[in-house]
Amino acid sequence: MVARHMAFCGNCGTNLADDARFCTGCGQAQEAGAVPVAAPAVPVVPKLEYTITGENLQMARVKLRPGQELYAEAGRMIYKTPAVEWQTHMSGDSLGDKIWGAVRRKLMGQSLFLTYFQTASAGEVGFAGSYPGRIQVFELAAGQSVMVERDSFLFAQSTVQLDIALVKRLGAGFFGGEGFILEKLTGPGAVFIHAGGDFVEFQLGAGEALQVDTGCIVAFDDGVDYDIQLVGSIRSALFGGEGIFLATLRGPGRVIIQSMTLEKMRRELAPAHTGGDEHRGLDALSGLFDEN
Repeated sequence: MVARHMAFCGNCGTNLADDARFCTGCGQAQEAGAVPVAAPAVPVVPKLEYTITGENLQMARVKLRPGQELYAEAGRMIYKTPAVEWQTHMSGDSLGDKIWGAVRRKLMGQSLFLTYFQTASAGEVGFAGSYPGRIQVFELAAGQSVMVERDSFLFAQSTVQLDIALVKRLGAGFFGGEGFILEKLTGPGAVFIHAGGDFVEFQLGAGEALQVDTGCIVAFDDGVDYDIQLVGSIRSALFGGEGIFLATLRGPGRVIIQSMTLEKMRRELAPAHTGGDEHRGLDALSGLFDEN
């Protein structure tokens, strides 16, 4: 069998048909009889060696090798061996990148700084969330993204880009509550997130929808459509104990939800809590004016 040479655009790397005169990706003219260009190199990211221990108080234990680097939210590290060095600083190479990164992290309600971990020899470092829950790992390919709830990010390889992601529709911005600000993580590299209780995973088909309490969303694929919608009648929303607005996620793609949120835990542990369902009477309206 004779191997077939693939042709690629020398400008943007798009795969071309043998007789293509113009690139379908960037529109650049292609010379007739030009020698096929090699496909653009895919970044090679060293695979992390890690284990996740525990049940509902999980910890991620990572064995770092020379050349590997992680970054984490401040306060997520539990332990490290002496060989692992750490530095806390703003993300970004230039001053402008650092300032814009600080603005984004302020909008996400996170610390302005991230902590970076690396080692010149073999070492180990452990991370955990700040409340009972589970850890989920995403092995992202180059350019692959996942959307996560803003408080769930734990740590990632330094090749992963962390960014703020606003929802697509204006209605979600006004009524999204906990689900308004999302984080977008783009590979290549491994991403570790933490959320409360146990996880339930759904694989939505094209056009298939799921309605979820906004605070219970852990993560979903970048291709999943996300919106906040009024569900049911005002009467059932006020007195049914489930709130007025729910997040609607529409496939195709994977969706992960959690059984316990930090906000629910705070309500249950609050001294003034007197029992009942998610909301108490007209308290269902209070979420419309929260800053979260």
